[in-house]
Amino acid sequence: MGILCANRIKIFNEKKSKLWIENNIYTFVALIKKNYMSIHNEDSRRVTTQRLLEMKNRGEKISMLTAYDFTMGRIVDQGGIDIILVGDSASNVMCGNTTTLPITLDQMIFLAKSVVRGVKRAMVVVDMPFGSYQGNSKEALSSAIRIMKETHGDCLKLEGGEEILESVKRILSAGIPVMGHLGLMPQSINKYGSYAVRAKEDMEAEKLVRDAHLLEEAGCFAIVLEKIPASLAQRVASELSIPVIGIGAGAGVDGQVLVLHDMIGLTQNFSPRFLRRYANLQGIMNEAIEHYVADVKSGDFPNAKEQY
Repeated sequence: MGILCANRIKIFNEKKSKLWIENNIYTFVALIKKNYMSIHNEDSRRVTTQRLLEMKNRGEKISMLTAYDFTMGRIVDQGGIDIILVGDSASNVMCGNTTTLPITLDQMIFLAKSVVRGVKRAMVVVDMPFGSYQGNSKEALSSAIRIMKETHGDCLKLEGGEEILESVKRILSAGIPVMGHLGLMPQSINKYGSYAVRAKEDMEAEKLVRDAHLLEEAGCFAIVLEKIPASLAQRVASELSIPVIGIGAGAGVDGQVLVLHDMIGLTQNFSPRFLRRYANLQGIMNEAIEHYVADVKSGDFPNAKEQY
């Protein structure tokens, strides 16, 4: 009787132990899944053209900033930005030119390659520089392939509508994603004669809307609208199924883009209405450099703890 009771107790304990293991395995697996999902959530996945479309469809605004080097690219990416644009505005803010026209294909490739190395999540868009795609679609494709192969960027941005449609289509035929750019187009500044707001007149506004539809129909995954009336930009964003990102185009679009150096206050001589400065890094850097110079001159730097 005692042996039978002991066996029953043993069986009960084994079943209890097995049940405990099963329950805890399920708990452990659930915990693993929970932690995995929290690490690999929506915000940590690589941004793609499909994700941008999903963001537009659910009404989530798209954030976009420029970057031109490894360090800035990494910092901007860590800030949670959706798109990093290696813009030909580097011609102005990095090279000191008055327009975007002088920057070359080789220079853009060098800058984009540096940015890509610092980015893990954001989509990296590379501007095709002036002269690398206009008027010759075969040259446009050759330039586009070079940028993609040498920089490992995600996609390209081209300025223009109907005039560059052949180049856009040829680049898209190679499987390279293209972002359009309409409104104020800095590569055409010599034609415009100024950086004033574009498409205020009905004829130019209708052409812009027509061009936007042509770019979408050709296969562009997004369009940037620069410095146009907010009502017109909102109309374009509502008519297109692809994301529309604005700079000086009001709040009725699907996202916003600014030049990083302007936004963080590294540049102070450019203050259009659409620019919001979130910091004054030029002032901080000036103060730090002046302090360093004073410490070196006085012999305060380096001190005993700052030498070997």
